Amino acid sequence: MLTENAQATDRIDRLPTELDSAQSKLVYLTLEATGGATVTDLSDGLNMRKLSILSVLSSLSSAGLIERTGSAYVPAN
Repeated sequence: MLTENAQATDRIDRLPTELDSAQSKLVYLTLEATGGATVTDLSDGLNMRKLSILSVLSSLSSAGLIERTGSAYVPAN
């Protein structure tokens, strides 16, 4: 259990400093955890409106934190 908590803490400590809102952190962490997702996947999984998701994805993309591959968004390398 301690190892799992330490891994979760390490992952949170590595959040990019550009993430300033709770929604952007949530979307970014979801993309990191899943390896990528579509707008529909994010909307369904996070219970957020697609318009909100698209706004967050646009901000993350502009900051160079994610990229679009086909219909999915993935963390930038």
